[in-house]
Amino acid sequence: MNLKIQIISMLFSFLFGIFLSFLVNLNYRFLFLGKSIRKCICNLVFFTMMGVIYFFILKGINDAIIHYYFLLLLLLGFYLYFAWKKNM
Repeated sequence: MNLKIQIISMLFSFLFGIFLSFLVNLNYRFLFLGKSIRKCICNLVFFTMMGVIYFFILKGINDAIIHYYFLLLLLLGFYLYFAWKKNM
């Protein structure tokens, strides 16, 4: 994988982490409140869909090669949006 594809993949992972955090905050009521059966099903469906979307977009960028630093940037984007939202 060349450097340009790695940089694009890292940027995508970071931005997807921000997007994922935004969606978790937006769907907080459905994901963390309510009956336990409904909560488990909503969590499972939501995070499965987000994982599949991440995988398919990454497949288009770099043939779905996932390195540990892509996942670290995903978590960093998630955390930074969460911290920013908390301070607002």
